[in-house]
Amino acid sequence: MPRLPQSVMTWGSPAFVSRLKSEIEALPAGGLPLDFATTQGGRLDGERVTVTVLQAVDAGDAIHARVGVLFTELVGGCSCGDELMPVQARCELRVEIAKADAVARFVLLPDR
Repeated sequence: MPRLPQSVMTWGSPAFVSRLKSEIEALPAGGLPLDFATTQGGRLDGERVTVTVLQAVDAGDAIHARVGVLFTELVGGCSCGDELMPVQARCELRVEIAKADAVARFVLLPDR
């Protein structure tokens, strides 16, 4: 499970949003459940994601946040060869961060 210690340390301060954004963006490929967010039958290009913090609330022993994630899906093209076509994709995730140990759990939210 990924850990987001800087986010927990800055909770309640103006630095929280930027820390949460940077910690999520720094997670290794596969650290987010984005494979289930692909919409065109492609595969995830785990090189780069961009995160926007949409909401964050105190849930007692945890911090609950809703984030938007922009990423690239690689889709098989109709052109010659095996070239994959990059397509920009977006999803929303719920992030639950335990205050005690900074362990984060990510859940893909359904499209609205």
